[in-house]
Amino acid sequence: MNGLVLASAARQLELVRSGQTSIAELAEEHIRQIEGLNPELNAFADFSAERVRAQALRLDAERKPRGPLHGLPVTIKSSIATAGYLCEIGSRLRGGQVPREDAVVVARLRAAGALILGTTNCPEFLMAYETANLIHGVTRNPWDLERTPGGSSGGESAAIAAGMSAAGLGSDSGGSVRVPAHFTGICSLKPTPGRIPARGHLPPCVGPFSILGAIGPMARTVGDVALMFEALSGYDPVDPASAPVPLKRPGPKELRAGTIGFFEDDGLAPVTPETRAAVNAAAHALRDAGFRVEPFRPATLESSRRLWWKFFVQCGAMFYEPEIRNKRAMLSPIFNAFLSIAEAAGPLSATELLSAWAELDLLRAKTLVEMSEHPILLCPVASIPAFRHGERRWTIDGKAVAYLDAMRFAQWFNAAACPAVVVPVGASAEGLPIGIQIVARPFEDEVALGVAAVVDAAFGYRPPPMELD
Repeated sequence: MNGLVLASAARQLELVRSGQTSIAELAEEHIRQIEGLNPELNAFADFSAERVRAQALRLDAERKPRGPLHGLPVTIKSSIATAGYLCEIGSRLRGGQVPREDAVVVARLRAAGALILGTTNCPEFLMAYETANLIHGVTRNPWDLERTPGGSSGGESAAIAAGMSAAGLGSDSGGSVRVPAHFTGICSLKPTPGRIPARGHLPPCVGPFSILGAIGPMARTVGDVALMFEALSGYDPVDPASAPVPLKRPGPKELRAGTIGFFEDDGLAPVTPETRAAVNAAAHALRDAGFRVEPFRPATLESSRRLWWKFFVQCGAMFYEPEIRNKRAMLSPIFNAFLSIAEAAGPLSATELLSAWAELDLLRAKTLVEMSEHPILLCPVASIPAFRHGERRWTIDGKAVAYLDAMRFAQWFNAAACPAVVVPVGASAEGLPIGIQIVARPFEDEVALGVAAVVDAAFGYRPPPMELD
């Protein structure tokens, strides 16, 4: 096993700072890992070994570190503008697109000294929980090549899980950093929208997606996710959705002040027995660590999901309509399948959209009231572990579970704009990773990360069984 590339981001940074390894040497180990594994996993949309080597030499030559991520090898989802790299959002309609300017968060990565390895694959226009498109093909899960690493940040999760990247950036409007983390056994944060600037995301996080969507860090440990969050969060004065919220570092007493509410399912969509076991194992670990944990399930979940569906599915299709009109033959099967789901629901009228938007504000307020006594929630990420490529229906406890229904556990918290952290805890009967979700009230991202770190210390990342050297 290549221990260096599987070390935490914090450990890799420590080795660079102490002089035990150079940035060029660290880069070379990641290049070797990528060249060895990416032909099978297909996680990258744009990677050049020579470009990485040139960056590493420049960073090594600098007299003092640029910032807290100096020399850290990272990847970026190809829907986040990265100057000089392919960012095509998986669509032939945008084939060859190379942004001239960085997204704000990418500019902050560079300013902090990160070493950009490349951009990672995603489903066309981000509208799927599976990563495949007509430009770069299918991305595979390092735990089982016959299964997906999830979507839409599937290339990112596969790269990090397999040690091809120390950490990276995805984006999430319906579970897109959390489901891939769950499917590949890593950690991720969907932050409160506005905590990490979304300016420069492709397509823009505007309209309802300014509430649903967020750029979020992904890594192998919660500590590394927190490291990325601290380096990249902060007010963007040109982004109307950005929030001037200072960083907080809650101590053990503050983290344990509220009661954690946990639930195994929502009473509508069943989950696998191993998923239930993972939620309960995390609850036990938190109790053992001195937290108050009790059963609790918000009453607003299904209403939140119904509104998420309107905005993500119906509005999402409406947003893309001008770009795809008369070009359906150029679209990928996965994106066409999404459009079929949206077309079955039909477009929203102006009245329906206005009513839904008002209802969402009222529902978010109701959710916050419910969370006043349980400011932290513990629940599944999805009904199932990583599924086989092309699968869209499953049977759990004798009940059929459809594609979007299986992922409802992630969708609620996009509608509620809550920060949510995923931590690997258990395993399926086939040995696939199962993560759990720690959710906090909006703008309490650091609380969610602090509680999740306790769970991570009790369980945490395991390397996939494929050859990683």
